Amino acid sequence: MTTQHSTAADPTHQQGAAASVPRVALVGVHGFGEHHLANLARLEKTGALELVAVADPNPPHPGTLAGSVAVFPDFAALLAARPGADVVIIATPIQTHAPLAAAALEAGMDVYVEKPPVASLAQFEQVVAAANGNGRLVQVGFQSLGSHALPAIREMVEAGNIGTVLGMSASGQWLRTKAYFKRSRWAGKRNLDGTDVVDGVATNALAHAVATGLHLAGAHTAADVASVETDLYRANDTESDDTSIIRVRTAPGTTLLCALTLCAPEQLDPTVTVHGTLGDITLSYTKDEVVITTPDGERRESYGRTDLLENLLASRATGVPLLCGLEDTGAFTTVLEAIRTSPDPAPIGAEHLAWEGGGDDAHPVVRGIADLIQRAVKAQATFAELGVPWARHLPPVHTLSVDGRPVAEYQDGSHVRAVSSPRPYLHPVRTLGGTVVTDHQPLDHVWHLGAGVALQDVDGVNFWGGRTYTREAGQYVWRPDHGSITVTGTTAGQHDARDGLPGRLQETLSWNGPDGAPILLEERTWAWSGVAPAIWRLSLDFALSPAGNKPVSLGSPGSNGRFGGGYGGFFWRLPACEGATVWTPAGSGEPATHGSVTRWITWAGTFDGGPATLVFVAPNDAADPWFVRVDGYPGVGQALAWDSPVIARPGSPVRRSITVFVADGILATPDVETLTHQQGDPS
Repeated sequence: MTTQHSTAADPTHQQGAAASVPRVALVGVHGFGEHHLANLARLEKTGALELVAVADPNPPHPGTLAGSVAVFPDFAALLAARPGADVVIIATPIQTHAPLAAAALEAGMDVYVEKPPVASLAQFEQVVAAANGNGRLVQVGFQSLGSHALPAIREMVEAGNIGTVLGMSASGQWLRTKAYFKRSRWAGKRNLDGTDVVDGVATNALAHAVATGLHLAGAHTAADVASVETDLYRANDTESDDTSIIRVRTAPGTTLLCALTLCAPEQLDPTVTVHGTLGDITLSYTKDEVVITTPDGERRESYGRTDLLENLLASRATGVPLLCGLEDTGAFTTVLEAIRTSPDPAPIGAEHLAWEGGGDDAHPVVRGIADLIQRAVKAQATFAELGVPWARHLPPVHTLSVDGRPVAEYQDGSHVRAVSSPRPYLHPVRTLGGTVVTDHQPLDHVWHLGAGVALQDVDGVNFWGGRTYTREAGQYVWRPDHGSITVTGTTAGQHDARDGLPGRLQETLSWNGPDGAPILLEERTWAWSGVAPAIWRLSLDFALSPAGNKPVSLGSPGSNGRFGGGYGGFFWRLPACEGATVWTPAGSGEPATHGSVTRWITWAGTFDGGPATLVFVAPNDAADPWFVRVDGYPGVGQALAWDSPVIARPGSPVRRSITVFVADGILATPDVETLTHQQGDPS
């Protein structure tokens, strides 16, 4: 379906006396000012306005303007000459926007100011006060907000076309060369000569992505924003960020995740997406094109756009609302203020970059940035939370060490999105040689979290994350059923296994439903120790009890009718692994090991840091089958409720134990058997 709308304001209301035609001045005729000159010429031909003056220290090229247009070296000279302008367009460096806009408003002019409208929240409040005090209009040049796609998308969402909104994202992958940052003194600066500039990927180059995402999220004023989190980096030798994630939570609770870079391998159309339980709506805002994706397929729609200068002129004449009035950019300015006051962007190490081109045409490419942005958007996570190698380190709650060497970090899960069922987990887990053998929030299943305990059906509550498999639907469906697991108490223990003593972490945890009410109480103990120069041992014991005085059912997709899908309980998500082999005493490969009940199961292969082996050992009397995935994704778990639920009763908790040997190098079956026999029964 293609929808086209008129993009021109009707100028006939201005066709009376010549004096009623708005007189316009342009400040800044180069850069984006050239676009304004072309647009002014178009509108002047229709009789919608008259261009009477321009101001720029570098005059326009001869023949660019009609002889009747006065030319001034700066705005002060223009104001002093009193050319009778009704409207002024400000297309100057960022740090000049606020003072020029305030001066124009005090002079009685309406203002069109390019984005970002100001360089701080204080400037925003000053310009708003000047506009209100002088009864004038201020339009901000976020041209995408004139798109007719925006109200159409809101109608689709309100009609339930994509189900319940899970969140929103704005993605931008552009590339900018060294010449881009040499084009002016302020380019790539956070401040210049003590004056705020706040140039950057989110505030300038891809500011439309942020502004459009905020608009669709219903965040217009500062009051619409509950919080802003910034994760800022730079690959270029600049002050400002060029590769960043901005996470905004709106007052009603919607999350907007903006993942933006100027260091992509190729220039892609930036997009804003509304993610729903039944599909997605994606807007390519530079083209006003919308893609609606649902289980029924994909359809595309194209829309027109109202020019923001025409909208300003129409508002002056008839009082129609401004499409991007200054006060409605309060939410964007709140984001800008968070970036302005954030720590300086962290540099991305040269080992994570590839430079393409030469001279001023050279530009950096962050290795793997396209996949990282896709993963961040899906997980609604920052680069730091994803554990990206060049990102800031997210401090763990606890660090597990063996003889002074860190082997695992314990995360509390508080940064995990709600629909991934936040919970504590171990990641990264390393061999003694430093090879990482866990993954978390991977693109294929962003709710997989390192090594830990999770269940998909606890009396109908999902503590696994993602979609829920139900017997009624016979498939996975999104439901508002996600719980969270929080630590309620920790017993002091030794977090470094040394001198023959194991490290130990004992906790009590509460499994809380979507309403925050506890459903299960858990007693959990982690223990770890060195075994050999290249092997260490990790043990987990946990007991699940009802939080109330009634039995609680512990289930899985398998117990709800999905054949072979009995995962839940202990689960270990592995990272990408070359040459992966998995075997038990009875067979090898996924078909032979998945669903088997054996004393141990072994996974070996070459990870990013080198070859490693994991040996998972169950107690002698364990009856839970192994859950194994190799081809679709790498993971191993103990299936607590393989094909039928397990009941936790008051006074009779459900208990499970497992031990994992983490080894550098590739172990063979005799090595595994010797290891398990020497260590005895894990229980």
